Amino acid sequence: MSNALSGTSAEAIPDFPMARDAGCPFAPPPQLRQLHADQLRADQPLTKVRLWDGSTPWIVTRFEDQRALLADHRCSVDLRRPGFPYMSPGFRESGQRGTQPSFLNMDDPEHARIRRMLSGAFTIKRVEALRPAVQRMTDEFIDAMLDGPKPADLVQALALPLPSLVICELLGVPYEDHEFFQHQSEVGLRHGVSPEVSGAARRALLEYVSSQIDEKLARPADDLLSELAARVRDGSLTHPEASAMGLLLLGAGHETSANMIALSTVALLEHPDQLAIIRDTDDPKVLASAADELLRYLTIIHIGNRRIALEDIEIGGRTIRAGEGMVLPSITANWQADVFPDPDRLDIHRDARRHQAFGFGIHQCLGQPLARLELQIVYGTLFRRIPTLRLAVERDKLPFKEDGLVYGVYELPVTW
Repeated sequence: MSNALSGTSAEAIPDFPMARDAGCPFAPPPQLRQLHADQLRADQPLTKVRLWDGSTPWIVTRFEDQRALLADHRCSVDLRRPGFPYMSPGFRESGQRGTQPSFLNMDDPEHARIRRMLSGAFTIKRVEALRPAVQRMTDEFIDAMLDGPKPADLVQALALPLPSLVICELLGVPYEDHEFFQHQSEVGLRHGVSPEVSGAARRALLEYVSSQIDEKLARPADDLLSELAARVRDGSLTHPEASAMGLLLLGAGHETSANMIALSTVALLEHPDQLAIIRDTDDPKVLASAADELLRYLTIIHIGNRRIALEDIEIGGRTIRAGEGMVLPSITANWQADVFPDPDRLDIHRDARRHQAFGFGIHQCLGQPLARLELQIVYGTLFRRIPTLRLAVERDKLPFKEDGLVYGVYELPVTW
């Protein structure tokens, strides 16, 4: 590892690991976990890592260093900048075409301008007002599963349709289109697909959202896409900007929550003592703590936060030069033992609120109040209503999403 740190040997630079160990599907990829431990022992938490395209950005493993960089205005998220550490061929293709980026890949002041337009929809007060509706949806999906055949696929019965229906209601998108946008989102987030395939999926989704914006321009309603359409009408957003924002909300609004619901169900079934705490409580504080601990423990975003330095930055005893890329994998921060003691232990009573599953700084996930609400309701309902829920296959037979930018399971056969 010392050669990689000194930069004297290109061959010594390790590859950035993507896949998790099938024998321990909740832990960080084994190479990443070992790299993290080595760097902490050597007190050298930054090193170079080789990405899929041969580029060698810095990998930043420590909790405190990640937070410092994620809050640093000298770190850019603009994937159009030369040297940006692309997560996949599709993202590189998008960046090199110079197309208008999502606001996730905008720096301030443009990022702040657009974020302000969306933030009102995701305030804690506004999201909490959705609680009765989300509870009703959750109960209805569980009712349908209980009335159906056994075993059932929890992904299709609850984990995927619940956040999809919630985001459809919030945006004003017809739920009958869910199979289309679920499929396109899943393809676009698959790590191994070609730029042509991922690009086609994104264009299909963008055209769909653009048509929905047109619909809201003609017939506005009380929903978020209508609010974006109103911004187009008054000139504060362009039609492409509004469509890109709608696309982001539609995709992010269901994909991550769906994977968290399914994967955390697997984790809890593997930890019956922790599941019992959730099943037997009606305390919302315990359910909130459970959501945060599972977000920390699982950290389903595989690819890490990506940045590029605009200036030389001194951090962790190293110098990141202007134009050099950075990969900041949240899972190494969330499994750092001096921040979260005994990190490979799932502990529902742990205070895990400082986890970085939603990122940190100005680009912290805007929709996290909604994600937390959905998780808390599912945890507080599913195991109470189906106390005998169990896997219908062996754990090692589950199809984990090793090829996805978001970790989860493709199918989750359960019975009771």
